[in-house]
Amino acid sequence: MTIFLNLRLFISILILREACTTNSEEKVTMANQYLLSDEYIVQFSRGLSRGPYFDTSATKNVTSLVGKTGHLNCRIKNLGNKTVSWIRHRDLHLLTVSESTYTSDQRFTSIYNKQTGDWSLQIKFPQLRDSGIYECQVSTTPPVGYTMIFSVVEPITSIPGGPEIYIDLGSTVNLTCVIKHLPDPPTSVHWTHNNQEINYDSPRGGVSVITEKGDITTSYLLIQRARIADSGKYSCLPSNANPMSVNVHILKGDHPAAVQKSSNLISDFLNMLFLPIFLIYLVL
Repeated sequence: MTIFLNLRLFISILILREACTTNSEEKVTMANQYLLSDEYIVQFSRGLSRGPYFDTSATKNVTSLVGKTGHLNCRIKNLGNKTVSWIRHRDLHLLTVSESTYTSDQRFTSIYNKQTGDWSLQIKFPQLRDSGIYECQVSTTPPVGYTMIFSVVEPITSIPGGPEIYIDLGSTVNLTCVIKHLPDPPTSVHWTHNNQEINYDSPRGGVSVITEKGDITTSYLLIQRARIADSGKYSCLPSNANPMSVNVHILKGDHPAAVQKSSNLISDFLNMLFLPIFLIYLVL
């Protein structure tokens, strides 16, 4: 109670000093509004007495690409003289305390931003195994923490329509290679046919490639006037991602032999399934 009264008296003195520079009407207004306001004093004292707390507006889910530095940001208010630590939940490993690293894995670093109050855990060259839950913890009694989910994704190469693609004789082969989740766009994307790099200036002609680089890189292989000899295995090879292959079949007729064979197998299966039922029905 004594502390409360002393705090109230201290604030009142500060307000009176400010009021001395104003006219008499403003003095009366300030006195009525502040000096006798218990609610104002209580709110002020609560602000001073509240301990560290987290700004929960920051995202709890962070995604990073394999090999690209990731940051987990933890914003803390009223930290005072408390310390901030980062803990990995998978093995309860203490990674950092304040700005010191407490693990032999030097990819983990704690960075403090004085302007924003952010304590960031920096993870260099992240790998898939680094995915999981991490906790920003403040050294109160008991400790308080804020958990975040860190997800690491790896590059994906795909060719839609694969692994088997059927093209009519004389039409245009259009193969599309899509590369996602790359730290940086590939410096080059090569195409091969039956493990041989495609020569776009060959006498055959009509073969071209268009590559669009960005967050998602897309490479288009175009082969005009498809021939039987164009059948085979086609592979897309990005310079910084896994390759992807498809088998292209150039057809003389309307349907591929594989599809015809599949249709025959289905027909045989249905005959075997329904013939006994039909015979039983006749007997009955």
